[in-house]
Amino acid sequence: MMKKFLAVALSMIVFASVFSGCSGTGEKAAGDKGGSGDKKIKVALIYSGFLGDKSFNDSAHAGAMKAAEELGVEIKEMQSKEPTEWESNFVAMASEDYDLIIGVSTQFQEIMAKHCPEYPNKKFALIDGVVEGDNIVSSTFAQNEGSFLAGAAAAMFTTKTDIEGVNEDKVIGWVGGMDIPVLQDFFIGYEQGAKYIDPDVQILRSFAGSFTDPLKGKELTLAQYSQGADIVMNVASGTGVGILEAAKEDGKYAIGVDLNQDGEFPGSILTSMLKNVDQATYLAIESVVNGTFEGGSVTYLDISNGGVGLTDMSVMKEALGDKFPQDILDRIKELEEKVKSGEIKVDFYDGFGPK
Repeated sequence: MMKKFLAVALSMIVFASVFSGCSGTGEKAAGDKGGSGDKKIKVALIYSGFLGDKSFNDSAHAGAMKAAEELGVEIKEMQSKEPTEWESNFVAMASEDYDLIIGVSTQFQEIMAKHCPEYPNKKFALIDGVVEGDNIVSSTFAQNEGSFLAGAAAAMFTTKTDIEGVNEDKVIGWVGGMDIPVLQDFFIGYEQGAKYIDPDVQILRSFAGSFTDPLKGKELTLAQYSQGADIVMNVASGTGVGILEAAKEDGKYAIGVDLNQDGEFPGSILTSMLKNVDQATYLAIESVVNGTFEGGSVTYLDISNGGVGLTDMSVMKEALGDKFPQDILDRIKELEEKVKSGEIKVDFYDGFGPK
């Protein structure tokens, strides 16, 4: 009986230890496998929206989970329903016992510039933006370069009238979440890539005003389809779920963003523009674990170092079979090499580009 009691007690202790780091609504926590006895490095991630967007936020989450698994850090994640929560969530995490606090979005740029100096002994990281400070590392992306390739692919695809759902109009679309500088950088590249292929192509552009409104994303996308677009690029995080759904429901096409979204609606998504937020997140955490954190530094991820790019369109190949336009894939590879070599210079929005 005593052995049975001890076994039950031990199970309860283990159960409690596993879940002691978990938190309530709007937060998620994860730890390592345990067993080392050393003090875990604790990392907090604050999002400007929700997980489950299958895009930017989920990519950051994947990098954090990789760090939890491989580096043995403890992760806490705070999600935000409204923009009014961003600053309070950030200050709450900065005030607690975390070794690294990560703002996952350019939306935290001003918030971190304001509050990070108040915590000089804490380490901070901003993903997708730059904030100066001795206790801050920043990561930025050449989303303009990845979008250049996406725009080129869209401009070529809109001429493939032998594919069902592609009309004779040389019109492509683009739907963003909020009208903020980083999305302007996306659009500049997309427009340049499309015009590089065909100066006469028309590009429709809309902003949903939110990164968490898939219904609005769908509404705007369907409106662009009705104006002649047959392919629309998603640059809208959680709002983008509606963009992809619209493509499927209307028999049209979309381009995914941030993560590989090609398989979300197979045959409706030509390709996805990868923005490897997971890599930036993991590297920031790793620097704290390894003691190489260097405040004031900026990591720039572009085509040349694998920070951005397009998926290989394998899902669309399977869906279209003999009708898959191989010339698009071949041309994209050619353009990618020209961007890498500097033969093609992709424009960027004011304030972006290498630092």
